[in-house]
Amino acid sequence: MTQWKQLTIYVDESAHWQHQPVYTAVIELARRHGLAGATAIRAIEGFRKNSSIHTANLLGISSDLPVVVTLIDSEAAIAQFLPTVQQMVGTGLITVQTVDILHSTPL
Repeated sequence: MTQWKQLTIYVDESAHWQHQPVYTAVIELARRHGLAGATAIRAIEGFRKNSSIHTANLLGISSDLPVVVTLIDSEAAIAQFLPTVQQMVGTGLITVQTVDILHSTPL
């Protein structure tokens, strides 16, 4: 059985890599590398350790919202892709966990 991994990247939407948002750069690179898929989700609110709250609320302090990028693929594909992602994410958080695929159909 194939061991599936989920790569999750947490960055601020203002984070950039080579003149484009990190989340866009990661998704475009994942597509070029042939990964199974990637999704970027813009959060409505969040904070980091020793940081103010970033919120989409009109009265909020900042519009620099958190973005979560999720990729799921084989263990080998994620392992090969991970070093590049680590170079791209200056300030942020990267996690990898094992996942069980319960249902999958082409969209």
